[in-house]
Amino acid sequence: WLTSDNMHHQWLLLAACFWVIFMFMVASKFITLTFKDPDGYGAKQEPLILTAVTKVEEVHVPEEKHWPEEFQPTGKAFPGNLIRQPLVHMERLELLRNVCRDTALRDLSHTAVSKFVLDRIFVCDKHKILFCQTPKVGNTQWKKVLIVLNGAFSSIEEIPENIVHDHEKNGLPRLSSFSDSEIKKRLNLYFKFFIVRDPFERLISAFKDKFVHNPRFEPWYRHEIAPGIIRKYRKNRTETKGLQFEDFVRYLGDPNHRWLDVQFGDHIIHWVTYVELCAPCEITYSVIGHHETLEDDAPYILKAAGIDHLVSYPTIPPGITVYNRTKVERYFSGISKRDIRRLYARFEGDFKLFGYREPDFLLN
Repeated sequence: WLTSDNMHHQWLLLAACFWVIFMFMVASKFITLTFKDPDGYGAKQEPLILTAVTKVEEVHVPEEKHWPEEFQPTGKAFPGNLIRQPLVHMERLELLRNVCRDTALRDLSHTAVSKFVLDRIFVCDKHKILFCQTPKVGNTQWKKVLIVLNGAFSSIEEIPENIVHDHEKNGLPRLSSFSDSEIKKRLNLYFKFFIVRDPFERLISAFKDKFVHNPRFEPWYRHEIAPGIIRKYRKNRTETKGLQFEDFVRYLGDPNHRWLDVQFGDHIIHWVTYVELCAPCEITYSVIGHHETLEDDAPYILKAAGIDHLVSYPTIPPGITVYNRTKVERYFSGISKRDIRRLYARFEGDFKLFGYREPDFLLN
């Protein structure tokens, strides 16, 4: 009986020892996690965190819990979550930053955040989104998305086509309509994006839309702008046909094109550079979509902005976003190398900033 009692005490003592050792290990692990060097983790993650603060002016932003309600950021493309952004979008933003720092391209990559730029940026305050319009890159559909988000219509299908571009009726305020302080707050805190496509293909689209098809009954392109370009840039003055692509290219590539641009006013938005439209080196955008990959980019943008559960991007017809190399080469086949080089010199910033390759026919 005594032997049995001793063995019982020995087992209890052994169990107690194991329990003490176990508790010591747990406490040690807790201490390690609690006092782990935060700089090590922060330094490790720093290259993957992209700032959402514009370069227009540094604005002090208080901690999130103290932000005014109207400027609480939404969506998932802000610093805390950017480490989960797909690699392709991070690479685009990294390329943009690197080219913006290239002093040799400064004149082609930088522009003032003027009223012209602020007029291009549409605002959705309800969901804290800024969208910079880059015409001839599927912007009509994005404007429809924002119109629905702003509450003017309950669905994209309900929006009449003549309302989309009527800025008095479509419920889309421009950033330029706000005070300076309100502009700065939105530029610093809102989700910002725009879409690009191959610069030369975009120019072809603008030429066809405005001077060949003219689908929206905008007579000034054919009857005012086209004659102005022809008078200045057509070599054979005896020709009576309408504006040709060669005339258009010669006008765009002229280093002194601005004197005509002033006469044409805001109509030039269909063919000026992305730099002039959106100031991508001055405004820090959250996402840059590409027309060529819009099938993937559109859902990503909606998700990153935190609105994918509220609206969908309209269905994209098959093949419409694919880069048409044959078409581009055909349009430029009758253009002199001198005029093509001058055109590329003007749009080189757009090619470099957004990763588009210099056209092969320019290299041959």
